[in-house]
Amino acid sequence: MTYWMIIRNSDKMSKKDKTLKEILDIILYENPSTQDEIAERLGITRRYVNQLLQPLVKDGTIKRAYTIDLKSYESIAQSLSDYSRPKNIKSNVIVNDMLENMARHVHSQLEASFNSVLEYDEQKAKKALEMDFATNNMVEKIRTSVETIVSMDYHSQFSKSLLYNEIAYDLERIGDYCGHIAKFVINDIYEIDEHIMKNLKKMYNITQRMIPVSMKAFIEGKTELKDDLMELNESVHILQNKSINLIAEQMAESSFDEKERSNYFIYLFRVVKAFKRMSDISVEMMDVAIEFHDNIPRPTTPRTFR
Repeated sequence: MTYWMIIRNSDKMSKKDKTLKEILDIILYENPSTQDEIAERLGITRRYVNQLLQPLVKDGTIKRAYTIDLKSYESIAQSLSDYSRPKNIKSNVIVNDMLENMARHVHSQLEASFNSVLEYDEQKAKKALEMDFATNNMVEKIRTSVETIVSMDYHSQFSKSLLYNEIAYDLERIGDYCGHIAKFVINDIYEIDEHIMKNLKKMYNITQRMIPVSMKAFIEGKTELKDDLMELNESVHILQNKSINLIAEQMAESSFDEKERSNYFIYLFRVVKAFKRMSDISVEMMDVAIEFHDNIPRPTTPRTFR
């Protein structure tokens, strides 16, 4: 069930209207790349998808990369037979839904990236990197949607609306660091030492816990979770230091005559730093949540200098 809480009367709504609404829901929540994907998911022809979408493309409701202008979408949706939406459901709820969907995707992206390292599987690493295209597309959709919030809801605060973009941008950054992890498998020829891998597994598990905590704080206002989040962040920092020390010991014992061995340490260091940065970004997301819900401005001093 989507956050639109759409109430349909199947006996009165035309089949064409139902199909159009299903297409719009797929574009909003499932981030399709092509009309072929939409057609396949609904079991209809691409030609029919194009026929229904063409008027919306011409009037600007459907934008580039299958992004929907929410203000236009609401007008279209309300014109469909027997469409209704409770008055207390605001447009920002849709953006919350998009952010939650993006967070789940990034969570899966991190899982896929680290699994490729665990199994040292280059094909899985490439698939994990491909997931970043969807992550970037989600950011664009959220950014476009946020642009319409103020015009759709005259009671919204512009400065707070922009914080949705901050969360989307932070999730995108986490997705970028997932790429650093997957690229290790593609760029290197050595598997990771078991002692360092033990630390990386711990860092991965902690980071996977931190992202949902930050999202819960922003979406649900659970800012009291910050202390728990900071403890997790400290654990990641400790594991990072331990891992860097292990890497330094191995470097001291290794010959750098072989370029591949030198690159191994460089790429491995990036993997360790990626987990640390994802952990720090989760804390930054918590700071955004506190500003959004508790009206406490974020610190202006970079976290590394606090």
